Amino acid sequence: MSAAAAAGAEAAAPPKGKKKLIIILAAVLLLAGVGGGGALFMMKKKAAEAAAAAEAEGEDGEPVKHKAAKKEHAAPPAFLPLEPFIVNLADKEADRYAQIGVTLEIEDPKAADELKAYMPAIRNGILMVLAHKTSAELLERKGKEALANEIMRETVRPLGIELEDPEADEQASDEDAKPKKRKKKRAPAVDNPVKHVHFSNFIIQ
Repeated sequence: MSAAAAAGAEAAAPPKGKKKLIIILAAVLLLAGVGGGGALFMMKKKAAEAAAAAEAEGEDGEPVKHKAAKKEHAAPPAFLPLEPFIVNLADKEADRYAQIGVTLEIEDPKAADELKAYMPAIRNGILMVLAHKTSAELLERKGKEALANEIMRETVRPLGIELEDPEADEQASDEDAKPKKRKKKRAPAVDNPVKHVHFSNFIIQ
């Protein structure tokens, strides 16, 4: 190789000091890129956590409590206790009587006040129902449930509300099951102010 060619090769090759500097700069840039990516990731994570915390708090800064949706009532129900009923039962083999306490659950206080105006007629209807019951009927759970339904019907009857008799419906269903029988048309639903009949005491002697 001639001296001129050797001199050209030396001129083309970068000095060793510059080569080290380039390697250092590349390493620094690589570290800076990795660090910047990590910082960006941490910033996004913190932003997401802050957004979640803000969502969990209300506008006034108090934590938002997530509760199951509840059915809203226009007004709480009113409970109307009736004076205890003492009546002789319809047992034939022995003299039996019943002492029964009844509390009506009414949809609102206004309806309870309206029922109070009809209380003499309501008590008369309930007493008539009780007088036709036997101790055997009333001692069974099914008999008590049937009595509660009958008391509900007698309670709203003075208001001009006629409720369907479940036992009569069952008999009608049995008759409808027989051939050549027409199906009984159901009466339209009525707005019943009495929601439940509760027994406060139930004594049979």
